[in-house]
Amino acid sequence: MKRVSGVLGGLASAVLLASPAPVAQAATGQVVVFSVEIAPLETYENPKGCKALPDGAHVLSNLTDGPVTIFSDQLCLVPLVTVEAGYGTHVPTFGAAFRA
Repeated sequence: MKRVSGVLGGLASAVLLASPAPVAQAATGQVVVFSVEIAPLETYENPKGCKALPDGAHVLSNLTDGPVTIFSDQLCLVPLVTVEAGYGTHVPTFGAAFRA
C-alpha cells in the first residue's frame, strides 16, 4: 500500500509541475501620480511592465483592477510596498518605479 501511495503522490506532483503556469494579465485602469501642485497629474493607462516614476513624485493612486508594486529603483529590482487596487501610497521622490 505504501508503494501505491508513493507512486500516486509522485504522479500527482508530476501533473502539477507539467501544468502550464497561469498567464499574468496586464492591469486595466489607471495609475495616477501626484508630484507637486504646479504640475499636472501623471496618468498611466493600463500600465504594463516597469515604469519609472517622475522626479518629484509624491503620491501614487492605484485605480487599476490589480495590485501595483512600488520599487526603490528604476529597474524594478528592489520592492518597497504593494498597493492594492483602489488604494494609494506615498512614494520616494527620486529614482523609484512601479509595476502593475
